[in-house]
Amino acid sequence: MSNVENQLFEHLKKIQAEQTAARERDAEIVSRLARISRDESANHAEIVENRHAFDKLRERIERRLEING
Repeated sequence: MSNVENQLFEHLKKIQAEQTAARERDAEIVSRLARISRDESANHAEIVENRHAFDKLRERIERRLEING
């Protein structure tokens, strides 16, 4: 191989290594985003459950106040 071909081959190897590293970073980012999405979904579900429990408690308090009032 000529010197030009060797240089071209080395540049292509560097580009390939950079693409591999970029794919790995992208996969890590996607994984983290998926985890954040799952965590947010769980947080939302907990908020809904808490709100539902709060509403039931408020209704019970209101009924007792009407009975005793």
